[in-house]
Amino acid sequence: MFKNLLQFWNGKDFLNQVLEDFKNMLDDAERMFISMSKKLVYNEEQNDLENKIYSIDKRVNELERDIRKRIIQHLTIQPSVDVSTCLLLMSVVKDAERIGDYSKNLFGVSKIMQRPMNITTYKELFDDMDKDILVLFQETKDAFMQSDEKKATLAWKYEKKITSSCDKIVGMLAVGNLS
Repeated sequence: MFKNLLQFWNGKDFLNQVLEDFKNMLDDAERMFISMSKKLVYNEEQNDLENKIYSIDKRVNELERDIRKRIIQHLTIQPSVDVSTCLLLMSVVKDAERIGDYSKNLFGVSKIMQRPMNITTYKELFDDMDKDILVLFQETKDAFMQSDEKKATLAWKYEKKITSSCDKIVGMLAVGNLS
């Protein structure tokens, strides 16, 4: 599939711009996640965090709509292009937008917390999960931007490891007495 993506974009300024916009979405989603990690995990105060989060989220949403619109227009004008590649791109663009929404949800959590999270209490559970997720951001961007199937497979395996860790955390919290 990644080889198809590379062929799909070769020599086409329009599609190169779509890919660049997608990278910008991922970069913005990553910035949102970093800001929320600093707030939730490390209790770092940041100037005007709410406006920053909502501004970046708005930009990510606009990019998502714009990219999807351009893909539909492209399919309409050139119906002979690889439709499955277009659908894949539309799907990953929606996923990138969803990452921004998750970070915005974390901001909502930070607003309703009555006191900062005790890092020591949760260290055993989360064990640098934020750093692992940032590694996954980079691996995913590299795999996608380079259309590298091997890197994509490694990123997928890394994501599965993180998902498994998150599932264990939820299970431990469900049966534990932590708030």
